[in-house]
Amino acid sequence: MIRILGISGSLRAQSYNTALLRAAQKLAGDDIQIELATLHGIPLYDGDLEQREGLPPAVTALKQRVQACDALLLATPEYNNGVPGVFKNAIDWLSRPASDISAVFGGRAVALVGASPGGFGTILAQNGWLPVLRTLGVRHWAGGRLMVSRAHQVFGADGELNDENLRRQLADFLHAYATFVRG
Repeated sequence: MIRILGISGSLRAQSYNTALLRAAQKLAGDDIQIELATLHGIPLYDGDLEQREGLPPAVTALKQRVQACDALLLATPEYNNGVPGVFKNAIDWLSRPASDISAVFGGRAVALVGASPGGFGTILAQNGWLPVLRTLGVRHWAGGRLMVSRAHQVFGADGELNDENLRRQLADFLHAYATFVRG
């Protein structure tokens, strides 16, 4: 059983990226378990706060979940043609202290997905993550890309993935990623 932690980079209650991860949970199959994490409760990174109080509880909890999983699936929105600040902020917190980077990220399998109401999906945000992932020393899976454009047309008001073609693409993506994770 491969344990994948899916982290949604959006705080919205009706987030397409959170909905994408929920759909992934349903399509994962018997040999893949996908847990869902959000960024709620993570404050803006503040080195003074870190020095004074250490890591905030929400960061510590997420960090423990990252360390306990076999792989990460980052579901990134795209804001203004780039990586969302709230998501980057969380990854910055998870890389603290710097001496923990290899224990948290080093060699960990990571894949990117994303959903957007726009016509280009999340291609620029996914590209924007590449130097960050390289710096953290992850094993980025570049064997597939899943960028959902016009997300409002494939997800229902209830957050369910209604597009059969995308459901197949997502299932194929997950199984190919699991093969990569297994090495």
